[in-house]
Amino acid sequence: ETPGGPMRAEGPYFWDEDGNVLLDWTNPMVVILGHSHPKWVAGMREQLENLVYFNSPDFVNRLQAETAELLTKLTPGNWEKKVFFSNSGTEANEAALKVARISTGKNLVIGFIGGFHGRTMGSLALTASKAVQRKKYTQYLNNAYSIPYAYCYRCWYKMKRETCGLYCLEVLEKYFKTVLPPDDVAAIIYEPIQGEGGYVVPPKEFIQGLHEIAKKYGILTIADEVQTGFGKTGYWFANEYFCVQPDIITVAKRLANGMPAAATVFRAELDFPEEGMHSNTFGGLVLSMRSILETYKIMVEENILQNVREVGKYFKEKLLELQETYSKVIGDVRGLGLMLAIEFVKDRETREEYQELRDLVVKKAYEKGLLLLGAGWSAIRFTPRLNITKSEVDEGIKILREAIEEALREM
Repeated sequence: ETPGGPMRAEGPYFWDEDGNVLLDWTNPMVVILGHSHPKWVAGMREQLENLVYFNSPDFVNRLQAETAELLTKLTPGNWEKKVFFSNSGTEANEAALKVARISTGKNLVIGFIGGFHGRTMGSLALTASKAVQRKKYTQYLNNAYSIPYAYCYRCWYKMKRETCGLYCLEVLEKYFKTVLPPDDVAAIIYEPIQGEGGYVVPPKEFIQGLHEIAKKYGILTIADEVQTGFGKTGYWFANEYFCVQPDIITVAKRLANGMPAAATVFRAELDFPEEGMHSNTFGGLVLSMRSILETYKIMVEENILQNVREVGKYFKEKLLELQETYSKVIGDVRGLGLMLAIEFVKDRETREEYQELRDLVVKKAYEKGLLLLGAGWSAIRFTPRLNITKSEVDEGIKILREAIEEALREM
């Protein structure tokens, strides 16, 4: 490649303007089929030649209807559903919060510490992963409460999972008795696996117990599947793994393989009572709808969910081997499917975060040709394409190992 040439990408690789080639374990958080999948490109090229935009919020088109029908079938929940299309995860969550509050006539919403639901004002009120995201905005954030999540590796209550009895769910009940009258709570919003918070996988019993409590008090459940949805965990939606059926599900990011698209899928009876109470301009964009349908078609044809489960297991095994080698600093390996993470610590016993080492490892990996992102305070998240091969895993792990070695020497 000639330095100064155009940026381009293909499959798992990205070429920057200086001609460097990088294994991309970052952008496939969105581009789930890898860069420029030939079948996807062919479908999008055809759509570009026919129609890009039509006023979808006011005039339903065939592609929009087919996509909505697909999402009602793929999402958990054996009831009649409706779909609202938007452009991003925060917009999908804004719609979910509106639906919950309008349909119930209640005002309060409960979220979880470590959760990330977006940066617009409604969703930001429930975002609680880093204080800087809320800084200077707190005077505008109200009617939202965040409580500790089931982050068992870093239990807020210093308990062990084997003996805790899921005390974090008891805390929710205590809140209802002391702070939050359950009759005033419209919804509980949660990520099945926390994304920005560190790829935190809770016990199945926690998510199931959360739904039981919500049902007990007549509170709606909102599952934010912006990071987990559409195949990342080896299921179309992660709530299938937890065996629950949320009242409202939001999905974005990887939904359209790189095109801007998001959706709020909800029980039909929760719909807005009057026309015009919520809308937008680009929701249901023709080009994005075609992208979702093409992505789904390719995922089925290429049996990508099975690949996520099989290669995800292999990937996790390699990370566990890495943990054995660097047992003093890699405190935890966790994840489901290809939604995986490792967490760095200064001490395996105290589990003190080692953000400095994590940041240096990410930097060293980049310099060596591997794109990574951090998550939480001291974790690295891995977001490769869903059709990743075992040889790509080996290639990335080799670079990661070298990056850790070099970072430890410098630290």
